[in-house]
Amino acid sequence: MKSFCGNIVDPIRKKIFPGTIEVDEGKIVAITEEKGKSYDNFLLPGFVDSHIHVESSMLTPGEFGRVLVRFGTVATVSDCHEIANVKGVEAVKYMLSEAKKTPLKIYFSIPSCVPATEFDSSGARLDAPALEELMKMDELKYLGEFMDFPGVVNSTPLVQAKLDMAKKYGKLIDGHAPEARGEQAKKYADAGISTDHECVTPEEAIEKIGYGMKIQIRQGAAVKNFDDLIPIAHEHYENCMFCSDDLHPDILVRGHMNLLVQKAIRRGIGLFKVLQMVSVNPVKHYGLDVGLLQVGDSADFIELEDLQYFEVLRTVIGGEVVYEQGKQILQYQKPELINNFVAELPANLDVLAKEGEINVIELVKDQVLTKWITMIPKVEGGKLVSDPARDLLKMVSLNRYEVGAKPAFCFVKGFNLQKGAIASSVAHDSHNLLAMGTNDKDILRALQLLIDSKGGVAFVDGEQEFILPLPVGGVMSDRPYEEVSKAYERLEELGRDAGTDLFSPYMSLSFLTLLVIPDLKMSDKGLFDAVNFRFVKLYAD
Repeated sequence: MKSFCGNIVDPIRKKIFPGTIEVDEGKIVAITEEKGKSYDNFLLPGFVDSHIHVESSMLTPGEFGRVLVRFGTVATVSDCHEIANVKGVEAVKYMLSEAKKTPLKIYFSIPSCVPATEFDSSGARLDAPALEELMKMDELKYLGEFMDFPGVVNSTPLVQAKLDMAKKYGKLIDGHAPEARGEQAKKYADAGISTDHECVTPEEAIEKIGYGMKIQIRQGAAVKNFDDLIPIAHEHYENCMFCSDDLHPDILVRGHMNLLVQKAIRRGIGLFKVLQMVSVNPVKHYGLDVGLLQVGDSADFIELEDLQYFEVLRTVIGGEVVYEQGKQILQYQKPELINNFVAELPANLDVLAKEGEINVIELVKDQVLTKWITMIPKVEGGKLVSDPARDLLKMVSLNRYEVGAKPAFCFVKGFNLQKGAIASSVAHDSHNLLAMGTNDKDILRALQLLIDSKGGVAFVDGEQEFILPLPVGGVMSDRPYEEVSKAYERLEELGRDAGTDLFSPYMSLSFLTLLVIPDLKMSDKGLFDAVNFRFVKLYAD
């Protein structure tokens, strides 16, 4: 029997009182209110991230968990479609296996869209038999974010079969419906999709709540919707949750849900409304085996010094102290490796010039949305080249799953890179190789670094080069989080020194291949109109 004393913050009864929590065999067996007692610490339910991709942290599940428990997170709802696009069912089982190396409760999805679309080259395909194999697994509680929005609203046979299968096996269905409004949004919700983390305005979020969806208020590395959406929590907190979606390692080591809790309190949202969103709602919506400080619950809770700054003193999961301030309790455990990588370097990056304007992807800062513009390209020696002076940079996408694949090319505005090149094998959702730069020589060298490491994130500027290898599926490191975060910080620093003013340039780069997000995106097969789901030529008509 273990005892934990403090001011107990009960999110169900919405009450704070001095007391003692008794724990036996991982469960809360008694909670005793101690009237007249005085404590200077607080015990409250641990935090839950309602939608985050472990792979985007570039950490394997064990290291991911070792970081998050420091900040009071006790569970995550995690879609593993990133690595599933690399290695299919084998990758999902790999993530489940590696998650056993951490006490953090990571609840993985059944990836719904592998590949995300038919318009780029993926390393795997989850067809009906593969999905059914995963549906039968009790530890996979839900069908991951359904990104094929057109397929849902048009009830295409393949999509409908997936939705019906999820309902047959009693799995919740997560959503992904950027800019969906009106009748289309209603059709999407009516198909049985229960959540959306893509809302960018209060009006959009409230409308989707009206259709029966839960809204996940997102604050990620590249996409930040918290400030715009948090005002709806005053009235709609029962239908909202917090989520990160994607956080790179340098950001993750600074804080997690605790920062959003602190921020919401400062914005005037009441404590119990905040706890409803960060703890109660995700636990109840997804049916997680995560405690909410009630007798009979799993003993999952945190100890804080105060309810203003939310600095975590201890994190308890299953009755065990997994983090205590100033102590290193959880140790690094080397992960197994899994990958799918056969890419070869192209001979050159030549793009022949002709008359006219080209279609250009323009970034929308701090969003995954892009704009579609046209510009006159820069030409040298009869070939299209980058033009840093006008912030017009060449970008290359190369299929990593095929030997001798030909690269696809486009041009991008919004990075403000003035020298060098950046490259990554993290390129949503199929994770082919992606490189962008101010000159072909540096772009080619950056691609070579990725190929040599079988995946990674790289910066090259003449003789200066740096890479964070990602040998686990080409999306995750096999190293301790301390090393990974420092390496990624160095990459961000090199990007800033090269002129970019983006908060997270490598994450912004990785989303330029996400074909389900408007307006213009890039596939390893060419430029893609993400509104009408069709390829477009480099040169504008």
